[in-house]
Amino acid sequence: MAAIANNAPVSYGALGAPIIALAAVTGYPLLAVSGSVGGVVAVLALLPPWVLIYLVAGKDGLKDGWPLAIVGSLGYILGQWPTAVYFGPYLPDVTGSIVCFAALLLLLKVWRPSRILAYGGIPVDAAKLAEQSRDHGLTTSELLLAWMPFAVLVLVVGLWTGPWSSLPGVGWYFVQVQALAPETKATITAAFKFAPWVGGSAILASWLIISVLLMMAGKLKAENIGAIFSKTFHQMWGALLVGVFIFGLAYVFNYSGMASSLAKGFSYLGPWFIVVAPILGFIGVALSGSNTSTNAMFGKFQALVGVQLGFPALLLPTLNSVGAEIGKPIAPQTASVGVSTSKFVRNEGEVIRHNFGWTLALLAYLIVIGVGFYFVNPAIINLH
Repeated sequence: MAAIANNAPVSYGALGAPIIALAAVTGYPLLAVSGSVGGVVAVLALLPPWVLIYLVAGKDGLKDGWPLAIVGSLGYILGQWPTAVYFGPYLPDVTGSIVCFAALLLLLKVWRPSRILAYGGIPVDAAKLAEQSRDHGLTTSELLLAWMPFAVLVLVVGLWTGPWSSLPGVGWYFVQVQALAPETKATITAAFKFAPWVGGSAILASWLIISVLLMMAGKLKAENIGAIFSKTFHQMWGALLVGVFIFGLAYVFNYSGMASSLAKGFSYLGPWFIVVAPILGFIGVALSGSNTSTNAMFGKFQALVGVQLGFPALLLPTLNSVGAEIGKPIAPQTASVGVSTSKFVRNEGEVIRHNFGWTLALLAYLIVIGVGFYFVNPAIINLH
């Protein structure tokens, strides 16, 4: 259920890495790609809360807890969509989650369901639950300290990467090569830009500020920072290499003409490709386990097909990214990590089977959304 709950925010996970990858391989402006994906995700986010309540508490849960689904989804959209459209891909998940949390907290201050149901629809003693929630034992200063990292992250990344900042655009080295793809008559570009002040640097700056504030509060010792950094690098060095190699593979895939050849072939499907586009993203992430990898591999291909068919420029790359996030709950890597601290270790197949049907339902919902955007308001998913 945690994996299904995570599907709407996946495209902006890792502070926007999938969107950054998609913009890099397609050559489309980062803010335009972020806004296009944000619009589709905003509509997609209306459904998962209902699914989650049903999975936890069944039909009775939906009957008693439907206001939670409405307020939760609208709260997430209110925090996610404006950030994605006007500020870029770095913080929509963070702001969406915070606003959703605040909206649900305010709702529960003035309304409570008639029954509180636990997993399987089993009723819970409301009085006992309320007593347990009040007795958390934390002081106001401890609560503020717990929220401090999120506040620092939002403030620093917002100031660093917002439309008013020129830092992400600073480049120290740039090189590119171009070739003409004969099948699609499109110019394919492979480019490298060394930009040391992009969003990742903002995250590093946030980490340094948070570390200093924690040391000032007596919660962190300076001698521990080196050990923390070493342990983190030990855990993440493989992921760092994957990022390098997957982009290298994506550039080979695109620049060699494979993407354009596939695009030419798939273009014969005509308008029906709008149904296929999210399915390709869904399959890609189910195999690779990464929305970023899927966008890097198939983003340019989707854009080329869109050009061939005369679709709005951002439509197919957007559906690729959002289709990938829907497939995330059944990716083997997701299941493996998710069960690592549970009783389902080495029984990942059970988790994947549980989620598979629900991801297909969400995929069908996404296809309807994509068709709706195309026929009702294609300007939202086009370059301006």
